[in-house]
Amino acid sequence: MKLRISLLLALTIMLGACSSSPDEDLSAEVLNDAALLYERAQGNIAAGNFSNAQRILKQHATRYPFGPYAHQVQMDQIYVNYKLGDIDKALAEVDRFMQLNPNHPNLDYVMYMRGLINQRADANVIQEMVGIDRSDRDPSKAEQAFNDFSTLLRRFPDSKYAADAKQRMIAIKSRLAKYEIAVAEYYMKRDAWLAAANRGKYVLENYPDVPQTEQALAIMMESYDVLGLEELRDSARATLETNFPGSRYL
Repeated sequence: MKLRISLLLALTIMLGACSSSPDEDLSAEVLNDAALLYERAQGNIAAGNFSNAQRILKQHATRYPFGPYAHQVQMDQIYVNYKLGDIDKALAEVDRFMQLNPNHPNLDYVMYMRGLINQRADANVIQEMVGIDRSDRDPSKAEQAFNDFSTLLRRFPDSKYAADAKQRMIAIKSRLAKYEIAVAEYYMKRDAWLAAANRGKYVLENYPDVPQTEQALAIMMESYDVLGLEELRDSARATLETNFPGSRYL
């Protein structure tokens, strides 16, 4: 526990140091030249100075709202807010861009970013670093991220972001299955065996290709056994034996 607290404190200090980098002074020459101002923003993004980049992009959007860089600035603002962890602002930028530019050639990127943002909103970096299992946390953001990536694949199957989106959907399905397992275990502790069995069944029906199906079958088998539903218990056991012959639940 002391080690976990130390890691947490160290991370807090690191985050504070990153967020406190000094603002970059911009000359009148840069401010009055859209290309130079955009170049300065890009330099800060490349260097990881996202707070400075955010400030410069905001100035660019204010000074040149209809210029040739306008759409790219909006997309960069989405990315920078994502990197800064400003989830609400990033999602607002995404939705605004999609509404105003439904036929933009880089719409697939914006849709991909929406998935990334919602996936990040579901994660808790500090909890994951110190090893706290929060499978039972609200999965709504994970579900939204899954839908975002699914929509991207449906509308832009040949997008250069499609392959990564598919991989992320696999990870998200596993996350959602873990949530269902956590809820099922909660029901089992309270002797709500039918509710637990239904959660296990839900995993099998909706996430059949994730590792959690083994535990879902075990939950169904135990729950049906307690309920005296022998035929369903035996069916669950047979499925478990077939797909996981070396399972520790047998």
